[in-house]
Amino acid sequence: MTTQTLSRDSFSRAEAAPASEYDRRVKLFNRICLGVLLACSLIWLIPLAWALDTALKPNSETTHVTWMIQNPTFGAFVRVFQDTDMLNWYIASAITSVLTALVTVVTASMAAFALSRMKFRYKGWAFWLILIGIMIPGQVLIVPQFREFDAVHLLNTFWAVILPQAPTAIAVFIFKQFFDGLPRDLDDAAKVDGAGYLRIYRTVAMPLSRPAVAAVGIFTFVTTWNNLLWPLLVLSNPKLMTVPVGLATVQGNFGIRYADTMATAVLGALPLVAVFLLFQRHIVQGIAGTGLKG
Repeated sequence: MTTQTLSRDSFSRAEAAPASEYDRRVKLFNRICLGVLLACSLIWLIPLAWALDTALKPNSETTHVTWMIQNPTFGAFVRVFQDTDMLNWYIASAITSVLTALVTVVTASMAAFALSRMKFRYKGWAFWLILIGIMIPGQVLIVPQFREFDAVHLLNTFWAVILPQAPTAIAVFIFKQFFDGLPRDLDDAAKVDGAGYLRIYRTVAMPLSRPAVAAVGIFTFVTTWNNLLWPLLVLSNPKLMTVPVGLATVQGNFGIRYADTMATAVLGALPLVAVFLLFQRHIVQGIAGTGLKG
């Protein structure tokens, strides 16, 4: 019995040794990954911290290369609201971004549902033609789009900003990947109850695709909010200007007032930071649900 017990103990130690070595390697790898992530986070945060530091300084101290603020003040933020139409820019950006996200979600989800669930000729070709749109730079379409909206007298309106940004090939791809993962039995059960494709889309597919809706909506919102080139070309009315366009038009008025310039940049980015902090869980769920994992 003693010999058998010793043999079991030796065998257990032999099995435990490789396991402990594996655990040490896993812990080391996790620590290395954590260190790399922390380093990347610091590299990303330093410019933001510098911008906020500059915005909180008086203009007379912004040329001093130091992190120490002798007289911190919010005067630059107050001057931005007094000297610019920041509130109107916020409203215009919110209107265009929300409506663009809404139109994108509706159109992309309907196109993706047709490609995923309906049967028609050349469906594969249609899907590949949509994907080709991902490879076409948006700058290539600026001239024809500008001439089109000029012809229909929509320049200098919100629709001129919203409509060209609504059709998004990547949104169609994300929704199609999500719809392809839904069980077909749900469609069959709805068809037994007499539901058509439109009712299946409205009552079955869309309620189950909330993560994809959140991901596409948030990314479209952020992209539209940050877009500068196209709104700069089609908007000339100061009351319709979005935040990036407004900042670009008044940046020269500040001259060497670096605190005011940084304050406008911080104010322009605050809504996007709030959106990411509030909906980051939905973004992760939406990307995971589509299978687009890095």
